[in-house]
Amino acid sequence: QVFLCVTSTLNVAVFRDHFALEDLVGEMKKQSPALSFGPLQPDGKIAVQGSFPALRALREFLLLKAKSLSEEDKREGKSHQRLRRKLQEHRGPKEMRSSAGEAHGDKHVLVLDTDIYLYMKCFRPKTFQANGVVISGVTDGDITTVCVESAGGKAGAAHGLRARRAIENDSVEFQKILRKERIRFKEPSRGEKQSYRQLCDRLKARYPQVLVVPYDTHVDVVGTSADVFGFTEEVKK
Repeated sequence: QVFLCVTSTLNVAVFRDHFALEDLVGEMKKQSPALSFGPLQPDGKIAVQGSFPALRALREFLLLKAKSLSEEDKREGKSHQRLRRKLQEHRGPKEMRSSAGEAHGDKHVLVLDTDIYLYMKCFRPKTFQANGVVISGVTDGDITTVCVESAGGKAGAAHGLRARRAIENDSVEFQKILRKERIRFKEPSRGEKQSYRQLCDRLKARYPQVLVVPYDTHVDVVGTSADVFGFTEEVKK
């Protein structure tokens, strides 16, 4: 199995107040002809399949849409803000402080193939470690959603942006070179699982750049084509 594409579920319901979602999906299809789109669900979710670069381009398109809507909402809300400031002028100092909002940090969300995410966590752990940034991942089957959160201010935003770009660049690099082979158990008994895992542990010394992911019914082997081929041939013998 070569990592040529990934499937992601997008929730476009947030645009419902501004667009007819069917028209928005039509725009998305024109913007990203290399992607395959599933049917739009009543709750605003839609499955999209394609390469990571194409999905990233679609995400940037949607972010620009959201940003333009946010700026429009801000313009419409200026009169409300002026009214709120006038009301605040009549409050006491203590009440003013309690109503002041704290600065929120920046947040970036990326969608990765789970096998690539696990490989990066194992062999590029520093990609998910950055000063002033909290990086977390939530895995749902073949997809892992990575959240990059940084503190507010220009410095925090810069840290978050660098961390996001590092994750994106590494994921694209690994997408090009990694392959996955699945070794299924003949009889998924406890003894067979144990013997397969012991064998894989012994082979790891000869194939240090291979990631072995054990499951109840099989073992996934992730690495370069040469390493995966050599590793799986050794297991078969």
